Amino acid sequence: MTDGLDYDLAIVGGGLAGSLVALAFAQLRPEVRLLLVERDGALGGNHLWSFFDGDVRAKDRWLVDPLITHRWAQGHEVRFPTYVRRLDTPYNSIASSQLDAHARKLLGDRVVLDADVTNIAADHVTLADGRIFRARAVLDARGGGDLKDLQCGWQKFVGHALRLSAPHGLERPVIMDATVDQLDGYRFVYLLPWDERTLFVEDTYYSDTPDLDGPVLDARIAAYVHAAGWQVETVVHRESGVLPVVQGGDFDRFWPRHDPVARVGVRAGLFHPMTGYSLPDAVAFALWAVEQPLEGLATATRARASAHWRSGGFYRLLARMLFRAAAPDQRWRIFQRFYRLDPRLIGRFYGGRSTWADRIRILCGKPPVPIRSAMRAVLNPPAR
Repeated sequence: MTDGLDYDLAIVGGGLAGSLVALAFAQLRPEVRLLLVERDGALGGNHLWSFFDGDVRAKDRWLVDPLITHRWAQGHEVRFPTYVRRLDTPYNSIASSQLDAHARKLLGDRVVLDADVTNIAADHVTLADGRIFRARAVLDARGGGDLKDLQCGWQKFVGHALRLSAPHGLERPVIMDATVDQLDGYRFVYLLPWDERTLFVEDTYYSDTPDLDGPVLDARIAAYVHAAGWQVETVVHRESGVLPVVQGGDFDRFWPRHDPVARVGVRAGLFHPMTGYSLPDAVAFALWAVEQPLEGLATATRARASAHWRSGGFYRLLARMLFRAAAPDQRWRIFQRFYRLDPRLIGRFYGGRSTWADRIRILCGKPPVPIRSAMRAVLNPPAR
């Protein structure tokens, strides 16, 4: 290669964000010499990502449509102690196995797996086995990284995909079943009917701590399934995770201005502060990145992430209200009230596109938390 470099762009981390960037470049800028480096033996890890139709612009769906494992055109449902609602917005899920299969087929030898990265610089990546990949630009997509400079609550979960002995009877996903006992913060069960006898059941908590006790949540899933009258033949898939719900922090410490390496995904703070939800931002970033010059990519990605941080102030405010103004066993009231609002407002919220009118509507009216606690959460930002 006449420029002395191995690649034009090296992406470190083959999760959702890194893989989407690689797929976008492979299809829109095939002349770019691309490398995707992943620590594990497959891309995507062990995850299930879901999104509403409104989260991704119609013109951008081509990037994620080949990854969709399940789609529910009939919409979804939420359940609360005193309120149940069906919404017509279609819902989609992507399994990491499908991401892995599609990306590896499209990218071929541009993917390096089982690669333990020991150092990342602006122009090269070093592996534990001594290999060094030199590139015009390096993009760090290795997940959350160090979050100490952000004030976070946590959304933590364990999910089981269950093969049942008889049909479960669900026609559409249940995004939140908050009729369950409220333990360890706001708790709900998430249900995805993959087929008439296969059901994904996830026990989820908006909790003050990131601690995840897998066996306890396994037992609670089993109890929920038993109470529903479902008989399990086998567990076909299991996953767990802990997502940050950001209340505040110092972005310049989280991503220092002098850091010479470009970032994407959670490591860049490119996720919904209130939900930890990253897919809409990952799609938008990938299609933005293919239009950027590779020189100066670190500066450009930091500027994009900084703008995202500034635009997320409203959602961080809501996170503070959730964690600081509501007693843990009463947090469900905030979500129950929210789900009584206009479906279009709900859709814009999850897509991170709330208008000023949406924001006023979300905050106006009788608050579902004590007013003094709400005001303290609003007026007193978290200490840095």
